[in-house]
Amino acid sequence: MSDLSSTTYNGLVDLGRRLYDLALVRSDQEDITDPRGQPIGWLLDTRIPMLSGHLMPEVGHVLGERLRAKNVDQLVGFGFGSYALVASVVATSISPPFMGGFIRDERKQHGRRRLVEGPILRDRPVVLIDDILNSGRSALKAVALLQQDGFQVVGMMCLFNFAWSGGRARLEDHGLWVDSLLDLNLREGE
Repeated sequence: MSDLSSTTYNGLVDLGRRLYDLALVRSDQEDITDPRGQPIGWLLDTRIPMLSGHLMPEVGHVLGERLRAKNVDQLVGFGFGSYALVASVVATSISPPFMGGFIRDERKQHGRRRLVEGPILRDRPVVLIDDILNSGRSALKAVALLQQDGFQVVGMMCLFNFAWSGGRARLEDHGLWVDSLLDLNLREGE
């Protein structure tokens, strides 16, 4: 982040902390489990702050500026955590406008029978966008689906990167850049 001014950097840290505070769900608030059904102490549910409308425009602008700095104007999401993020960037007043899309788990069997929905073009680079990068497995699945459908994926942008899970390295090993608003180094119990 050496190219960011101190004010800009502080603003990004502040935004990341506000998102984190609003997205944090602890086990003393409600029962939460990992994908195997085992109880866990906390999780981040970014849909809560993103769908409240208070932070959506600010997050969209920040992500849009970061995408524009990388000369990218097409973004796609995969999964519920990405929907509000894609919409927030596409809705910015940054010009020229962004094009957004969503990846299906499998090609739709009727109608237009698309795997990727939206006005994105195959002859221009596309970035995968999501709320959280953990292991990178679902991101790599999304990248494979995009590539299978003829898109050139150049990177991934996320709000939070769980640095201990190795997702960034997995994506970088596939030749993709990764940009996150905040890298988190927390673990269960910390």
